[in-house]
Amino acid sequence: MEVETNSYGSTLHLSLDDKPLSFTVGETAHQQIATRLNIPLRYYQKMQNEAPELLDRNVNCWLNQNPERRIIRVLDGNVRAFLSDRYRRLDNLELFVAVLPVIQEMNGAQIESCEVTSTHLYLKVVNRRVKAEVRVGDVVQAGFVVSNSEVGLGSLRVEPLVFRLVCKNGLICKDLAQKKYHVGRQVNSSDDSAYELYSEETLAQDDKTFFLKVQDIVRSAVDEARFMLTVDKMREATQIPLKHAPVKSVELLADKFQLTENERGDILRQLFMGADNSRYGLVNAVTAASKIAKSYERATDLERIGGEILSLPVPRNILPPPSYDAYQAISEYQTISA
Repeated sequence: MEVETNSYGSTLHLSLDDKPLSFTVGETAHQQIATRLNIPLRYYQKMQNEAPELLDRNVNCWLNQNPERRIIRVLDGNVRAFLSDRYRRLDNLELFVAVLPVIQEMNGAQIESCEVTSTHLYLKVVNRRVKAEVRVGDVVQAGFVVSNSEVGLGSLRVEPLVFRLVCKNGLICKDLAQKKYHVGRQVNSSDDSAYELYSEETLAQDDKTFFLKVQDIVRSAVDEARFMLTVDKMREATQIPLKHAPVKSVELLADKFQLTENERGDILRQLFMGADNSRYGLVNAVTAASKIAKSYERATDLERIGGEILSLPVPRNILPPPSYDAYQAISEYQTISA
């Protein structure tokens, strides 16, 4: 295995059964190669941009210094992932084939949105029949998110989703999520012939069993008892005042979750527009901001952040939410925007 880099990018040359193969290298694969070879990513990227020959010397030296089996995931002639030989292939198409019939069986289920990004698949489903009120007129519905990464950037996950009708926001509940990891049998170099003879049949059976378990998880994803636990947390959050003024609260949130300047401004704007200085108001501001996020992937991250805020411990001695003067709030917002 050898990497060759020029001004157009990197090419991975390898030999499989004495047959030479060449593929371009994608950005995710570059990051995984850097991680595996213990080359700091910023230095790796600096070599990519400024000294491609130095990058090749570094990568090829360490690839040959410690030979090992790796799984190389390729699509359309491009290496999209550089993975361990224990990585289990759980492809998006197989996942769809497993979960769509289960969704069709659900009474009231509807696919709210779906997206395949360069790194993940997301499928968001809402069950219209399972719903409750957080406040009078503020109706939420139960649902779930199925997500998967074919390139080693996350497990296959089924996460409860709460969908708020008044503004079409989604909230992903971290505490009740279930995960299936991409970990399978290791390729045994001491028994290559047996692996070659039995691997496809055995792995196909293993995958069938695996996806049957995934189907069971999806069937139980819209559980009314668990949904009501989340609704109770939301009702409780309406009585928890923010510890600080809105601007300070959003600043602390931005630091904790590494939000961008634009995201911070969007959340603050939504918090002022909602005129709700409770924890519930902050959760809704974050999930509302997800609708104008730069990508579907980032929007999903913000929905998960909303769920994490909801799961924070309840402070002692809860007092009624403080009231903020509207002119003061606008002044604070203009200051932080500037």
